[in-house]
Amino acid sequence: MTGDLLERCVFPATDRVVALAVSGGADSVGMALLARAAGLSIHIHHVDHHLRAESARDAELVTVLATDLGVPVTVHDVHLKVGGNVESRARAARRSVLPPGVLTGHTMDDLAETMLLNLLWGAGLDGLSPMTRGATKPLIHLRRSEIRALVLASGRPFIDDPTNEDQTLRRNAMRHRILPALADVGERDIVPILARQAWLVADERAWLDEIVSLDTVIDLDQIDCRELQQWPNARVRRWVRHHLTTKDPDGTHAPSLDEVERVLRVIRGEVVATEVSGGRRVARKDQFLYLA
Repeated sequence: MTGDLLERCVFPATDRVVALAVSGGADSVGMALLARAAGLSIHIHHVDHHLRAESARDAELVTVLATDLGVPVTVHDVHLKVGGNVESRARAARRSVLPPGVLTGHTMDDLAETMLLNLLWGAGLDGLSPMTRGATKPLIHLRRSEIRALVLASGRPFIDDPTNEDQTLRRNAMRHRILPALADVGERDIVPILARQAWLVADERAWLDEIVSLDTVIDLDQIDCRELQQWPNARVRRWVRHHLTTKDPDGTHAPSLDEVERVLRVIRGEVVATEVSGGRRVARKDQFLYLA
């Protein structure tokens, strides 16, 4: 079993130490087992959000795993403040403490779920190809069930997070209700089809980005709006998206499609200005755009 899975993994080819984010769930534990089987030198990282009474037990399980594998482990303690959108804030907290380029245990099933969730929000090309084929997600070509079977066969303990059954959370509802319903309608396993679609969109997106790569060096205030009006809509959208994307410790934040479309209205002269995220404003003056 391990050999077949390894052939489909996309671990980096390196002799340097590779960081793994291991929560203690089956996916991340399986990733650690496969990484060692692939001969990688690894350093396990675990983030304790202290959101559940059992979180200390989770950290201990991961520490024992690292000890048994003979690899170093770092446990990051993160204390979230009381408030809404726990999933988003926990994700941001993880990003803030985990090292750059850390590998995660996302599978093909995660890709399909994320793609459909983004579709519900009206995502464009970037949202419909949310995970790369490799890079930091070496298990992206494997199914969640395959990883679980591997870990069960190994006898290695892992954590079944009870919150994964809470269908008031959108991802869980997608996993337990929507994807099975789509499989019933399509009379086939829909996850590989959605994954293939995401990778096709990713290739198209990369091609489009390559085409407009020279455009992105043009600042907002350096090009006449009348010239922008001659560009194909897809090209202008990618250019606007690039200039409105922000970066902060929580990660990269791209503008919504609605924001981009409002800026296009400014470019066309339909409105003088529009507000965008981050308390910023895009305005048009003397045929040029200004971001403040």
